[in-house]
Amino acid sequence: MKILLAEDDFVTRKFMVNFLSKYGECDVTVDGMEAVDAFMMALEDDEPYDLVCLDIMMPVMDGYQALLGIRNLEKERNISPDKAVKVIMTTALNDEKNVKMAFELGCTVYSGKPIDQGRFEQALQKLELI
Repeated sequence: MKILLAEDDFVTRKFMVNFLSKYGECDVTVDGMEAVDAFMMALEDDEPYDLVCLDIMMPVMDGYQALLGIRNLEKERNISPDKAVKVIMTTALNDEKNVKMAFELGCTVYSGKPIDQGRFEQALQKLELI
């Protein structure tokens, strides 16, 4: 599995890379702009990501903007919704407003921080990624 992680917090980023690396190759970005650029380059190289994990509160471009950018890139390339990348929002923002906005923009799963490894693995299984 090819994974893209967008996370600006060093400690969380290190934890997530260690956790996700057992499931596949993990590329890391520190803001939403880098995430969208990495996603676009992967599409151009015909090596798309299977999973994108986005934090919401990031500098330059937040996770919502990055998610919108990713979904727009898929639309531009006529990628059907059933072939779209799976996106897990990883954030400490667990209120109803943020959860609803994330799903409206096209996230697949919303995972609150701190990350519960067991629940995260269950989400990966449900998405048929592991």
